[in-house]
Parts: sequence; C-alpha cells; structure tokens
Amino acid sequence: MIGAIPSGRVADLLGRRGAMWVSELFCITGWLAIMFAKGAWWLDAGRLLVGCGIGLLSYVVPVYVAEITPKNVRGGYTSLNQLMIGLGKAFMFLIGSLVNWRVLALIGTLPCLVQLLGLFFIPESPRWLAKVGREKEFEAALQHLRGKNANISQEASDIQDYTEHLRCMSQDGIVELCQGKYARPLIVGVGLMIFQQCGGLNGFVFYTSAIFEAAGFSTTIGTIVAAVVQILTTTLGVLLIDKSGRRPLLLVSAAGGCLGCVFTGLSFFLQDLHSGAELVSGLVLVGVLVFLGSFELGMGGIPWIIMSEIFPINVKASAGSLINLVSWLGSWFISCTFSYLFEWSTAGTFFIYAGICGAGVIFIAKLVPETKGRMLEEMHASITNKNDNNLS
Repeated sequence: MIGAIPSGRVADLLGRRGAMWVSELFCITGWLAIMFAKGAWWLDAGRLLVGCGIGLLSYVVPVYVAEITPKNVRGGYTSLNQLMIGLGKAFMFLIGSLVNWRVLALIGTLPCLVQLLGLFFIPESPRWLAKVGREKEFEAALQHLRGKNANISQEASDIQDYTEHLRCMSQDGIVELCQGKYARPLIVGVGLMIFQQCGGLNGFVFYTSAIFEAAGFSTTIGTIVAAVVQILTTTLGVLLIDKSGRRPLLLVSAAGGCLGCVFTGLSFFLQDLHSGAELVSGLVLVGVLVFLGSFELGMGGIPWIIMSEIFPINVKASAGSLINLVSWLGSWFISCTFSYLFEWSTAGTFFIYAGICGAGVIFIAKLVPETKGRMLEEMHASITNKNDNNLS
C-alpha cells in the first residue's frame, strides 16, 4: 500500500523506465536485508522494502506495456505480465521447497537484476515522452517500437494531438480526477479492484493448504494441482484476450469464481452436517480449482489491463495511484479477515465470497466497457465525453 500511494506520481516524474528502476532498487535492497537478516526487524524491513517495490511495479508495468503496444495486441501483451507473475510464483514455490529461505532471498534478487540491466535496452513510453514535450525522443521511441520501416506518422499525430488537447484542458491531480467526466472510468477501475480482491482471492491463495486440510484432502497434491491449473488458465487468458475481448473473459471469470466459492462452501456445509463425507474432499478440490482457474482467466490480470487503458494520461498518475491503493488495501483486508471468518463458519465464509463474486458479474455486465482493438486516445475521448454512447 505504501508503494502504491506514490506510484502514479513517480511514474510521471521519472518516466516509466525510471519508476521501474526505483522499484527494482527497493526490491533488491529488501531481498538483501532478508538474506543477511540478523533479527526480526531486518526481516520486517526487507519485507517492507520489497512490498514498496512491488506496489510501484504493479502500477507501472501494465501502464508501460499498454502505452507501447499496438491496439490489436495490447491486451495479450499486457496480460503476459500476469502469466509471468504466475510462472514466477510457481517457480519460487518449487525452489522454496528445496533450499532455505536465505538462499531463496538471494534468488529473489536475480530477476530484479535482470530487469535493471534490461532497462538499458528498452525505449521509454512514447506517450510519456509526448506528455513531457520531448518530441524528438517521442518519435524515435515510437519508430523503434513499430520498426524502422513502419509508417508512424498517423499514430504519432494522433498521440501528439490528444496529448496537447489534454495539456490545454487540465493538470493531473485528485481534484481534477473528481470531475464528473472521469466518474465512469474511476468507478470501473475502483470497482474492478474491489471485486478482484474481495471475492476471496487471498483467502484461497494464502490458506490453500488449510482449506484442503480442513476438508481432509492431501495438501501436497492439492497445491501442486492448483498451481498447474492457474498457469494453464492464465495462458489461455493471454491467448483469448485480444480475440474474445475483455468483458467476456471478465464475465466468465467472475461467474466461475462465484461457482468455485459455492462448491467450496457447499463442501464444508455438508461436512458440518456430517453428510456426504465421501463428497467433501472431492468437492472442495473442485471448488478451489474452479475458483483459482477462473480467477486467473480474467479477474487476475484484466482489471490491471483496463486500469492502464481507460484513464487519459493527464489523470493517469492520480487514478493509477488510487486504484493501486484500493487493490492492495483489499488484499490486506481479505488476508486479515479470512482466518477469523473461517473460524466463525467455514461454509459461511465461502458463501459470502460467492455473493461478492456474483455482485461482480452484475457490475461487469452493467458498467465495464469493452476496450479491445481501440487506440488509447480514441477510447479516452469516448469514455470522458458525456454525450458519447460508444462504450455503453
């Protein structure tokens, strides 16, 4: 949450590459503090620094990828970020079972160092360069991204015209973000993050072993199968997002999350009734896999993609910081409350999450726009125009 608060402002002041530099320095310092820890406070400090770095990265990476990619492949490239996160988690879980935590912390520095070096070889976001008035660098970066023989004149003109239009209209800030014309994208962005986190994600992720154990299922088999399913469905989401669009995947994902919660809640309900004992462990496995698989298909990555797409660059910093903060606040809330709810009622916990996921389906169907295949500037003008019904 601390990293999320200044994330948009840092990305605006230092550029997208500069923000990634800062975040990786936080992460490397944090991992080294954990690796050389001589007491609990070293571990706390390391976790805090890594958290700040991740809070910043979680905003700037999808924004950077959305700003550099062509409209027809923007969703697929941005969702690759979620796939890499899933693969990274699976890899660290595997390595963590083989080495001690100090070695694991050392390994954690390696991707950070790779990205630090990689930042020397990638261009800055052309849209950020246009915003800060660095026109020659803007054109060079856009040409580099599209290929040396590509004709970028129309795209460059559209970006510059819209950026100049926004510069004349307003400045970034919370006050500007509170204007009525930004109400819909703000509601969509904040709402998606609330439903993403409050549907029970961290309850399933952090307490997977406890859920399987409570239902009498093998925790080792369950966690391995869950990791494989998450990677497969994330990959499927990457392949489908620029074909089917954002909204259909979100609707299927939220509905699947609701169904997974119902299955999991039903298994514990039967257990409480001492009925259908032979069904409980199988039903909880199905519930957990359906929830996690459905989540990774859409709700895991697409809210971040939409967040990076729907806000004009003049308010993207403030909006991004706010939405990033809401996401991590929701993550913290579910992490802190799950164990208490689980002790109160195992079945009731998942039925509550099912209700939230069901409300998310209605929210997506009524309010979330389709952003597939549209230039960012075209979409921003449409969303913020009160009389434009293109995204209704």
